[in-house]
Amino acid sequence: MSSEPDDKLPPQGRFTRLRKLAGLSAQLGADVLKNSARRLAGQDSSLMSKGMAEKLVATLGDLKGAAMKFGQAVSMDPDLLTPEVRQVLARLQNQAPAMPYEAVARVLHEELGGPPEALFREFSPQPLAAASLGQVHRAVLQDGRAVAVKVQYPGVADSLSGDLDNLGLVVKTVSRAAQVAEGTAYFQELREELLLELDYRREARLCEGFARSTARLPELKVPDVIPERTSGRVLTLELLEGQTLKDWVVTEPPPEARFRVARQLLRAIYGPFFQAGEIHADPHPGNFMVMKDGRLGLMDFGSIKRFSEPFVAANRRMFLQAVRLEHIDLLALCRELGFTLELPAAQAEPLLREVLHIAGRPMRSHAYDFAACEISRDLKRHFARNAARFLKIRPPPEAVMFFRSTGGLTQNLRLIAAQGDFRRVYQELAELLT
Repeated sequence: MSSEPDDKLPPQGRFTRLRKLAGLSAQLGADVLKNSARRLAGQDSSLMSKGMAEKLVATLGDLKGAAMKFGQAVSMDPDLLTPEVRQVLARLQNQAPAMPYEAVARVLHEELGGPPEALFREFSPQPLAAASLGQVHRAVLQDGRAVAVKVQYPGVADSLSGDLDNLGLVVKTVSRAAQVAEGTAYFQELREELLLELDYRREARLCEGFARSTARLPELKVPDVIPERTSGRVLTLELLEGQTLKDWVVTEPPPEARFRVARQLLRAIYGPFFQAGEIHADPHPGNFMVMKDGRLGLMDFGSIKRFSEPFVAANRRMFLQAVRLEHIDLLALCRELGFTLELPAAQAEPLLREVLHIAGRPMRSHAYDFAACEISRDLKRHFARNAARFLKIRPPPEAVMFFRSTGGLTQNLRLIAAQGDFRRVYQELAELLT
């Protein structure tokens, strides 16, 4: 083993991390202002320069935790950034700076009782992927099976908790200023879900559960869990062979392959939700793999969200009515979902119906082109134009993870740029429920 120091581990201390983020925020603010001025002057400009994106990747990649998850989310939005800048930020999805091999070996020894060479027939010192909470190494079990071993960064639990405490203060301040008490409830939902991702035994159980939830979808692949090589900070899964979605799209796949993968992705998100009430709530392109056998592999199960039965039932009924082009009693359904409506029905109904109309475009079209999709952009404009009224239409806290998943799905479908009969894809999903 080399004697490389542990300077690639996440910086510790809530205020140390806050100071790093504050310095980055100042630089980012200046960069955004400069580029916004260029936009106003009619110049083609991203909200962020490529140089600033490189600084963002370096800082957030070192910090890991919630800071890095934020960078992953930003990298998925094509309306904010140019393709060149998004390509830089996309490295945060699974190519963050790696922790030293000595630290990996130390965690394995503490968690599983031995060094890598004793626990596995083979163990690659170089990571396959380095993400927000841990990094993944390729290994081979004693029986010859190839596996992916996710090892949690030492100290990342305290780092994540500190990041969320810092962010929670901001959310509380903004919520009070905007007089939106639910803001803290939404943040608390997100906070609890993110902290649960630190427990890899829980993730193993969720992975096994998700395999059951996708059993009727043979075009999807959920890896097998290796229980004897799994602990609270180490997760060992069957190794999936192929290309991550973000690497696959740059190979310029043909139209029929794009449509196939887009269909698989829609089924991967909505199939388990409608059938079993759970959803993959961290759908960035690094968490899906286009496998060599044509299936879509799913990865990273720490953010699987399970919903209440009333929330799932109301969504299921709304989906079926939308696919069948039936009239939807939108206000009644929203109340069943747990929405709080403090706006007169005559004002709330058209606002919500426009949301449904924009989001449902692919569901109504036999020839939809996701390369030209403007669903996210049009929804943002709709919310911005009616911001004051939307503050009086509040979804239940559990909807935060649902929106995180479906919003990411739309961005991924736009990234794939598939074209075809998506109405039929949604009809196939509806057939699974009947």
